[in-house]
Amino acid sequence: MTEVKTAIVIGGGIAGPVAALALRKAGIEATVYEAYPSNADGIGGGLALEPNGIAALRVVGADEAVTAIATPITRRVMTVGRKHIGLPGLPDTPPLQVVRRSDLYRALHGRAVAGGVAIEYGKRLVDVQETATGITARFADGSTAAADILIGADGVRSTVRNLIDPNAPGPHFTGLLGFEAVARHEVDAEPRTMTFAFGKRGYYLYWPEPGGGTHWGVNLPQERPMSLTEARAVPSSDWMRKLRAAYADDDPGRDLMVTSSADDLQVTGSLHIMPPVKHWYRGRMVLVGDSVHAPSNSSGQGASLAIESAVQLARCLRDLPDVPSAYAAYERLRRGRVEKVAARAARINHAKAPGALARAMMPLLMALMLKTMNPEKTMGVEQRYVIDWDAPVTADPALR
Repeated sequence: MTEVKTAIVIGGGIAGPVAALALRKAGIEATVYEAYPSNADGIGGGLALEPNGIAALRVVGADEAVTAIATPITRRVMTVGRKHIGLPGLPDTPPLQVVRRSDLYRALHGRAVAGGVAIEYGKRLVDVQETATGITARFADGSTAAADILIGADGVRSTVRNLIDPNAPGPHFTGLLGFEAVARHEVDAEPRTMTFAFGKRGYYLYWPEPGGGTHWGVNLPQERPMSLTEARAVPSSDWMRKLRAAYADDDPGRDLMVTSSADDLQVTGSLHIMPPVKHWYRGRMVLVGDSVHAPSNSSGQGASLAIESAVQLARCLRDLPDVPSAYAAYERLRRGRVEKVAARAARINHAKAPGALARAMMPLLMALMLKTMNPEKTMGVEQRYVIDWDAPVTADPALR
């Protein structure tokens, strides 16, 4: 039986509310502290949840709330020039679910509050004080909170990560800048089909919106990173002109950009990936989600892995007798899996921003890749992953 009875969760994005729900299910009282003054309604673009992410949400009873607001994707297609190639999938797996980030936040916060989790806004962590029996968080507004442990679910710019290890790496720029919008243009694609397109100057994807129009996302090559604040300080009309010029020679990229309004453009900012983090925990602090493993959006697994880790951390804290053994088991369960996904995503990023020679060879390279691709080997280990909540966690490194 664990010695942990209370937890401070720093960050109210995705991993934070899920971790709090899973901890409560494990018999640990958790409070979420979010730096922003609200739950970011209307802010942020879309994200994907693979079957493994939905399975992890099911553990905390949040799966139905999320799938109710998501768009299921049952077919995926890749286009290079005028060539359309159907991507192989896994049989007998649920569809990919695409959801707006702000809608997902709202659904998870609602489920957390309904489950008895307290969420406090406007609480930006600045420091901690740790003793042999507990930890106290100090916030920028002068307030404090005390508990047995502190969980950092505060994203790629994590304050908790720096408190654990001041020399910890920060996120690495992928060379891509993200945008999203819904175009009035209707693409010639079946409902629930997501198309991955390699344009002449940039990568983009799109799918028919159930209510009409076409939702699209762009990864545009960029020389230097920009903070989200910097990117959003640029007038949307300026970004729209840049996007229309970049995709002017692409079909349907050209029509998607022309029929999209600058007022509706979501600037998601420079895309980053977390390099391997040496120290996942120290003392009573531990990292979860993007604060410790953030593969680029090329993986399609970022949110799903964050949810999985939140649930697995709660299992370890439930079953192991002390904090050090629980944290060690948690890292053992997660590090190998998340770093493999991150490595795969890094390889995809290179394809999204190809040089002139690579662009010319792209049709041949993609055809060869798909011909030799084994979906079960490539995606099965990721998407079929299901957490057995009821199975006890052991401290034995040879066992799971």
